[in-house]
Amino acid sequence: MKKLLLLFFVITACSATAQYDWDYGIKIGAANYLGDIGGKMLTRRDFIVDMHLKATKTAWGIYGRHKFSKRLSVAGNLDYIALKDFDRWTTNPPRRARNMNFRNRMFELGVRAELTIWYDNDVGGRGYYNPDFKMYLFGGLAGYYTNPQAQVFTNGEMVSDTWYNLRDWRTEGQEKSYSKIGLAIPAGVGMYFTFDKTWRFGFEFSWRTTFNDYIDDVSTVYTNPNPKNPEDYPLALQFVNQSTYQGLIDQINIDSPESEFYPLHIQDFTIDDDGLDVVKRGDPTHNDSYLTMQLTAGKVIRGRSKFYRAKYSWLKNRATVRRSRAKF
Repeated sequence: MKKLLLLFFVITACSATAQYDWDYGIKIGAANYLGDIGGKMLTRRDFIVDMHLKATKTAWGIYGRHKFSKRLSVAGNLDYIALKDFDRWTTNPPRRARNMNFRNRMFELGVRAELTIWYDNDVGGRGYYNPDFKMYLFGGLAGYYTNPQAQVFTNGEMVSDTWYNLRDWRTEGQEKSYSKIGLAIPAGVGMYFTFDKTWRFGFEFSWRTTFNDYIDDVSTVYTNPNPKNPEDYPLALQFVNQSTYQGLIDQINIDSPESEFYPLHIQDFTIDDDGLDVVKRGDPTHNDSYLTMQLTAGKVIRGRSKFYRAKYSWLKNRATVRRSRAKF
């Protein structure tokens, strides 16, 4: 009997949704990434401690949310996310000497579950129930479109201000280009205020873990590129093998105290003369990830819950009683 009562309670909680089931709106904010390019002084570290604030770009999109119960909701999103970073912005000597750069203008379509962890239906305790406040955790699954690009430099001078698509250049000698479509696991925390039971304003922090190490087109070792179009080979080789240069190496050795014992050499950042894939270019042991911090603004769709419709719909459908003046 207890099990039946528990099952009835769970079903009721999931089916009897709140009076305001849906809301939709826009999101706008900032995006950054954690990968092989950029970083700070130390070697690669996880999460936000290794990110450049200077590399922060924009992220905006739209969302829709359906509320199943007081604490459980499901939301979907479509976002444009811009990522960008340069090795010249880092203070880590080997990364600065590598001198790579990239940008990636991504599109993401995702779905997630939201669990409310704290709420206040009467902020300020004035008895008006306006506004109300909720804080929630979320996690889900997202698909994204990726297209890393880069500018080409020779001896520190930009060849042109053109951003070149890197995927089909196969800069690390791949036999097959990596996919333009990838999967990510978004997770984070959000909050929002609802005003007049109509307008909803909030903030979200979302971290995306990916299964891809080529968000920035850097992962393994220096090697001859294998472009899909052979006519692209000279430019691809120029990008891979001439991003660094001797003048940069010399300056880094002057600026870095540790160079007295461990000086950098240009051979450490170019294709090996013998054609052997032994010179490290990236870190294949860690996949790339990216994050967004966004303000949200939305509107609540006002409607009745399933419980209300089941119990009180007769009020709406009740026939109107016509009143007329008696005639004598």
